[in-house]
Amino acid sequence: MSLFDSVDHHYARYRPRLPDQVVRLLALELEGAETPTLLDLGAGTGQVALSLLPALPSTAHLDLVDQEEGMLRTALNELRPHLGGRTATVHAVPAEEFVPAQPGYQADLITCCRAFHWMDRPAVLTMADRVAASHAAVAVMGDGSLWTYQADWAIALRGLIQSHLGKDRRAGTTGSYRQPGRRYEDDLADSAFCEITEHRFLFNRAWTPRGVLGYLRSTSFARPDLFADHPGFEEQAGALLQRHAQDGVLHEDGAFTVLLARRPEVSR
Repeated sequence: MSLFDSVDHHYARYRPRLPDQVVRLLALELEGAETPTLLDLGAGTGQVALSLLPALPSTAHLDLVDQEEGMLRTALNELRPHLGGRTATVHAVPAEEFVPAQPGYQADLITCCRAFHWMDRPAVLTMADRVAASHAAVAVMGDGSLWTYQADWAIALRGLIQSHLGKDRRAGTTGSYRQPGRRYEDDLADSAFCEITEHRFLFNRAWTPRGVLGYLRSTSFARPDLFADHPGFEEQAGALLQRHAQDGVLHEDGAFTVLLARRPEVSR
């Protein structure tokens, strides 16, 4: 079974989309393109595409790349009612193996949100250099996860997960999470897209206990099949979250980081 095969519903429903400030930043990268093409890597169930769609002209085309076919099916189901005249194509391949369907293809913006750590990053950036338009930017972005959030409720929740699964953070289909050996900035600096600007946007995100439980089902560190007694864990987690919630709401204060990288000749 692939890592996220059984959780695409929870992924689509509970994974947060892009903050409005990030949408505005990325939309600026597509200004002036008559028929802009967005290439989204590690697309999951389409959080980036769905966030950007209202800011894209009716002539836009979207390519969504992800290894998980179930994720992409869900993404298309989510996107279709909102596409209008826009078009979308899905590609169930690793990001570095993406091959455009049409000759002469050029992406005007390449995005990767909360997924770059899973990838062969040098190979992905080499692929991006082949398919990106001369003016295109690569946007590597993310906002961490509830595992790393330091609010009292998130720390208590992490402790509960560890009481069931052990101290190490689970990741992938087996094994434990390991920090990337290099910073994303270093990966980008060694690629064709070596002119990098960093943008940080502060946010306050409101969760319900039910939303947190749904989010956990979509993660690699607390997905249901890791637990010997997942219903029992969810009962404990739900009670913990209810105790910490204020008027039924749990708050997350964080920063969403966007690394915008370009080839040197088109740096701004």
